[in-house]
Amino acid sequence: MYLPKDSHSDAIMNQKALQMNRRTMLKAAGISLALPWMESLAGAQTKSPPRRFCSIYFPYGVSLPKQDGEYGQWNWFPKGSGRDFTFNKSLEVLEPFRDQVTILGGLSHPKVRRIGGHDSGDTFLTGEELNLATTGLKNSISLDQFMARTHKLGESTRFTSLVLSSDGGTGMPTRANTLSYSRTGQPIPSFNRPAIVFERLFGLKGDSIDAQRKGFTRTGSHLDLLLDEAKSLQRKLGKADQGKLDQYLTSVREIEQDVERSAQWLKVPRPKVNAEGLSLDADNETPGKLIHTMLDLIALAFQTDSTRFATYQLASMHGAISIANKFPMLLGFNKEAHGLAHGAGKGLGAENKGKWDRYQAGCLGYLIKRLSQMEEGDGSVLDNTSIFYGSSNSKTHNNNNYPLILAGGKNMGYKHGQYLTFDSDVPLANLFVTIQKRMGVKADSFADSTGSLDELIA
Repeated sequence: MYLPKDSHSDAIMNQKALQMNRRTMLKAAGISLALPWMESLAGAQTKSPPRRFCSIYFPYGVSLPKQDGEYGQWNWFPKGSGRDFTFNKSLEVLEPFRDQVTILGGLSHPKVRRIGGHDSGDTFLTGEELNLATTGLKNSISLDQFMARTHKLGESTRFTSLVLSSDGGTGMPTRANTLSYSRTGQPIPSFNRPAIVFERLFGLKGDSIDAQRKGFTRTGSHLDLLLDEAKSLQRKLGKADQGKLDQYLTSVREIEQDVERSAQWLKVPRPKVNAEGLSLDADNETPGKLIHTMLDLIALAFQTDSTRFATYQLASMHGAISIANKFPMLLGFNKEAHGLAHGAGKGLGAENKGKWDRYQAGCLGYLIKRLSQMEEGDGSVLDNTSIFYGSSNSKTHNNNNYPLILAGGKNMGYKHGQYLTFDSDVPLANLFVTIQKRMGVKADSFADSTGSLDELIA
């Protein structure tokens, strides 16, 4: 069952008796469901539901034929502006959620405009310039990790963040399989198998809790030895090498903190959820089931407050090498994803790509609906969750005018039901500043931001 929680053990103990009563009640009823955040169990300092952030990314941009042309109805961006806009066919699946979404046009990361189109996926949440000559392909921290770790908004949940993709792992620089990057710019490995994600969030198989605790102790001891050796080595290094070692040790310390948190969370039972209806056996041969199950898992992770940060990369920029490149073909479209992207600006190619854009937008709509059906406080989980959806290309290889959608977060002060366009001198990072503020932290900058986007605030 879901345990609304505080990271402090005394708060957990104070609620234990009540939790036992409810656990017995549910067991007697023969059900095992994910219970929502509940104010009566939240404690004096957490009367408001938690705020959450999710980002979903797709590669290769969108269909962008001329709005007044034969295939103009497949242009991803709406007609009109402000509140007076009309969805074209690519986004018409979002009409039922019109009051929960804002379409954003004109935004991009200025530094990323200078790099190759296939290199931009890594930068979606960082804004960094991945250039071998200038940065050595070194990335910077992603927005989700900046909020979760630097702002420490991920400390009070079992998992600091949930990092998902269709390809899994980290991939390679400029063709990464993850949207999330540490404070040193290192890619954070993503999960791509629903069964493993479910087990990580809700299951407990294999080793006993005592065995896991011993494992954490051994890991902590190894980290202690590593840190001691590093301190001895540091005195023998030049300044350049000391800088590299400092970056490495920062990563080690983050691992150390995660190990300590994981050990503490062993004391708290994992939330119990009903897996009925989840296609946990879905894989890259059943992409429809795979994508929707991953979105279900994000929703359950938020509902049970297992984490407050999630990223999901629907496909990487790695062309034919990406597992997800074949998804459109398997779903009945006439080409693989990269092939659909080429020629999407005109003719039948625009329609074909537009239909794939519509399918992906439907996946966003699916998550919006799932979260809106989960009651929380005086509203829904969606009301306390901001979803950032989009691509780092306008159309394939063009790193400007990103197709972007911000959804949810009614209780976070967002004003939706709009189509907003911005000049090219407004960096996407300005939106990231606004998102941070809506998450409840004092934030004045991120990457190359120049301010915030007040047009989004009610």
